[in-house]
Amino acid sequence: MANDKTVEVLNTDAEGRLVLADGLILAGQDKPDLIVDVATLTGACVVGLGERTSGVMSNDPDLLREIPAIADSAGEAMWPLPITSELADKVKESKVADLAQHNPKPVGGALFAAAFLREFVADGVSWAHLDIAGPSYNDGERYGYTPHGGTGAGVRTLVRLAADRANNAQS
Repeated sequence: MANDKTVEVLNTDAEGRLVLADGLILAGQDKPDLIVDVATLTGACVVGLGERTSGVMSNDPDLLREIPAIADSAGEAMWPLPITSELADKVKESKVADLAQHNPKPVGGALFAAAFLREFVADGVSWAHLDIAGPSYNDGERYGYTPHGGTGAGVRTLVRLAADRANNAQS
């Protein structure tokens, strides 16, 4: 990876997290106050939260509370999920590399993916991962402001988060 960590690839269908990990490394080089990544990362999030709710995972407990509240005010459903120590430890269980890219067991997929990504966030940077796999595409009828097809899940939340941060910086 771009930060010299080695990764054992255990599932070639989970390649997106490798690209996203390098993106997190590069973003962290600029020492930002905040990084929020948005991805259709795991089917596990859809299984756990359904097709209309995104999962939110973070290295910052305040951000983990803030983003779902902002999402709610923006008309989007997001639910905070933990990055458990059990799965964070499992990411480091590779026998041939620094990290394993995929959980060999079919459990905790969204949490494992977030634990993997967290390994690539620069120290001291607040980070949140929005897993929008469920609400990213609506194959049913229109509901609320959500059209049939690609939904733009997360955009309203990101705009409101940026506006809130900008307003707080000016205060």
